[in-house]
Amino acid sequence: MSKDLTVNYYRIEKAIGYLTANFRAQPDLGEIAEKINVSPFHFQRMFLDWVGLTPKKFIQYLTLEHLKKQIYATQNVIEAADIAGLSSQSRVYDLFVNIEGVSPQQFKSSGVGLEIFYGYHATPFGMCFIAVTERGVCDFHFIDEDAQRNEFTNFSQKWQFASLVHRPDLTQTYIQKIFKPEATNHQKLNLLVQGTEFQIKVWQALVSIPFGNVRSYEQISATIGHTGSVRAVASAAGKNPISYLIPCHRIICKSGEVGNFSYGKVRKQALIAWEMATREIIG
Repeated sequence: MSKDLTVNYYRIEKAIGYLTANFRAQPDLGEIAEKINVSPFHFQRMFLDWVGLTPKKFIQYLTLEHLKKQIYATQNVIEAADIAGLSSQSRVYDLFVNIEGVSPQQFKSSGVGLEIFYGYHATPFGMCFIAVTERGVCDFHFIDEDAQRNEFTNFSQKWQFASLVHRPDLTQTYIQKIFKPEATNHQKLNLLVQGTEFQIKVWQALVSIPFGNVRSYEQISATIGHTGSVRAVASAAGKNPISYLIPCHRIICKSGEVGNFSYGKVRKQALIAWEMATREIIG
């Protein structure tokens, strides 16, 4: 993916922030374009390239009413996938993710004997850092470009005895699979995580939420058999070690508010709306 995509995301991010604050007023194309300092023609083309829909159509995915309907369409995550009637084409966008717990000893040893490949890449939602081993993805985070050095320092301290190899040519294949899965072989992605039994249950519930769908904290709590543990669920989601692939952005408040997100509320809104729009386009 080109860096132009990332540059456009930051423009889109600003536009989405404006739309989110003003969607009830139904701002027109010229008004939105003016806020991000581009011509209406350029903004319309840029937005269509990024999401495949017009800004006006996109607004519907930002409303509380729409998100609440999505939450209450069904109370069962598995049933939701069936009711959605996803076509074989749209199922390509449902990443088959498997969560594998890495042994505490391997974490304690900070990866002795482990080879980890990492890279920085442009995505539709800004720059990201990704790290993989032969067993799967062990880190994925969105980052600001000027935070690359800090991100690598934190990661290298976590795996100080592992062999860390900068291999963007290798990690790019994972980025392609994550954000353009229709262009790759549909293979399961393995995630290497360490967490408590409760945290892993929450993360497994999150990866079972179909692409383009959302669930409330209460629904996730019920799914894992801990009704009433909303705060604990929120805490576990917030400690998600592999962003996006463990999709904590798909869990929102029952009111329809998207809630907090480690990488900003606007980015969470963008992720949700992009997935919903993409599901509609390919469905």
